[in-house]
Amino acid sequence: MITLGIEGTAHTVGIGIVTDEGDILANVASSYVPDEGIHPREAANHHADMISSLISTALKKANITKDDIDVVAFSQGPGLGPCLRTAATAARSLSLRLNVPLVGVNHCIAHLEIGKVRTDAVDPVLLYVSGGNTQVIAFSRGRYRVFGETLDIGLGNMLDKFGREKGMSFPAGPTIEQKAKKGKNLIDLPYSVKGMDLAFSGIMTAALNSSAELNDLCYSIQETTFAMLIEVTERALAHTRKEEVLLGGGVARNKRLQEMGEVMAEERGASLYVPDGELCIDNGVMIAWNGWLMYQAGMSIDVKESGIKQGYRTDDVDVRW
Repeated sequence: MITLGIEGTAHTVGIGIVTDEGDILANVASSYVPDEGIHPREAANHHADMISSLISTALKKANITKDDIDVVAFSQGPGLGPCLRTAATAARSLSLRLNVPLVGVNHCIAHLEIGKVRTDAVDPVLLYVSGGNTQVIAFSRGRYRVFGETLDIGLGNMLDKFGREKGMSFPAGPTIEQKAKKGKNLIDLPYSVKGMDLAFSGIMTAALNSSAELNDLCYSIQETTFAMLIEVTERALAHTRKEEVLLGGGVARNKRLQEMGEVMAEERGASLYVPDGELCIDNGVMIAWNGWLMYQAGMSIDVKESGIKQGYRTDDVDVRW
């Protein structure tokens, strides 16, 4: 069976096509690049302009026609309302036109599930770090539980805001990573771990108010925030007694974060897994794969039940697959 997934939670609209074996037939995307932060309506307009051509491109790459699609999945939340509605509208239309089942997917869980199927991870603790989300997630008693999360903004958003103030292009994360490699001095920044949760806005404010050299600031931001992430992840590992760590989200592509995660996992006798970079960022493949898992578990929905869920919590999903 073949599932088509539509991702549209924030700045990226993506189309993915997968088989029931987890083989990727197509993965295409287009991103709205803002001048000063993401404007939800402008991003949604970008998605609306691109989504039809992306579906056509994905079908060509997969060497199939629309009639070969058995299931349509879409990112139901969490995310920006206008963007979510655009993706959901396209998914409903395609589902009705093809008369195939429709599945609404939790974006955060999709990052975890695509990581599992594309690596050797079986039952990991997921460190999910993206623009709008920062969570430590693990499966327990029928649901993916959030063991720790940001109390203010996602780390990716913080990096982008800092980068914008420093004249970097969007997304700023890759530029910060390169500048951090040239940094030599660790600047004292707030280390904001509160129990199992984290806060990043104070770190950004302190960095912007610092007169330190930019490379040193980038180095210090990475070292401080990544250490916070790894600390919380390690405690989640100890609490759940799991032996695997999976990285997901756009920030997971950062090599320094991967290196720190590898050291922590090795010291605990655990294993670290990171999917391919194109599957760390927002993509339609993860939506398609999670949609397939939900469909085979009897979790398809009627169009009348397919409203978006901007605040869709990871732990709100009843995991039946």
